[in-house]
Amino acid sequence: MIDRKLITVVIPCFKVDKHIETVIASVPKYVDYIIAVDDACPNNSGGIVKALNNEKVLIEYHKKNQGVGGAVITGFKKALILQSDIVVKLDGDGQMDQNRIIDLITPLTQDKADYAKGNRFHDFKALKQMPNTRLFGNSVLSFATKATSGYWDIMDPTNGFFAIHKNALSELNLDKIEKRYFFETDMLINLNIINKVVTDVSIPAIYNDEESNLSIRRVLVSFPQRILKGIFKRLFYKYYIYNFNMASIYLLISIPLLLFGIIFGIFKWSYGISENTENNAGTIMLAALPIILGIQFLLQAIQIDINSIPKKDIAS
Repeated sequence: MIDRKLITVVIPCFKVDKHIETVIASVPKYVDYIIAVDDACPNNSGGIVKALNNEKVLIEYHKKNQGVGGAVITGFKKALILQSDIVVKLDGDGQMDQNRIIDLITPLTQDKADYAKGNRFHDFKALKQMPNTRLFGNSVLSFATKATSGYWDIMDPTNGFFAIHKNALSELNLDKIEKRYFFETDMLINLNIINKVVTDVSIPAIYNDEESNLSIRRVLVSFPQRILKGIFKRLFYKYYIYNFNMASIYLLISIPLLLFGIIFGIFKWSYGISENTENNAGTIMLAALPIILGIQFLLQAIQIDINSIPKKDIAS
């Protein structure tokens, strides 16, 4: 089923001392290597892993905490050195059903995708078990991440249970990927830029007594600016560096039109209030028409972007 592929599991370890031993013991036998990355864990997760004396386990240590993305990237680099064909990212807190790893890597072994990620939203019963704060946060972020990454056909984009093929992994500039809680989204952005195929796999999460390191306040403050930066980065590289098509032209026209219409309209509206005067029909149209045209051009660009989701060549 896995066609003699060399499979490596990467486990970022930070405050997972209660679960890590069970997680490693549950890794399927067909996995060749387990890379545990102690991300400067204050609870000595790396020491616990080392004491297991598992011959498949390799341990990497960070002197300074780099976040989940930083730990996974360290694991990626080690996996490439080991010449792994497929790398699976697995959390050390026991939330991920390891029996589903085979489901996750199957699209990669069958050359149907370059990157496969879990989707917790397919299973309604499992969805009801998701904490409300996580459910709300994932719902709010899903649409923004679709637009930012360009993968309009996926759900649950921040899911951290994923597998990536070595061909995609070797093309990524790992040092340029976000290392903390924007990691999964930034992975998707960079995969879209290099035109890699991403697919969803229905895999419910498991919620027990794990300790979450996610700060809702931090997410609310940092994600909007990262989302904005990410979408400009992807559009710039995809439509002005690696390619130039009608979406490139529509974006070049729509953004100035929208900015002009909005700024001009606000200025005239404010001026009218301060001077207690009414704007004539021509002034109103001069503000409204660029906005209407800008929206139309932007919608056309979005439609092209949706139709440009990377797909595997049917002939392959």
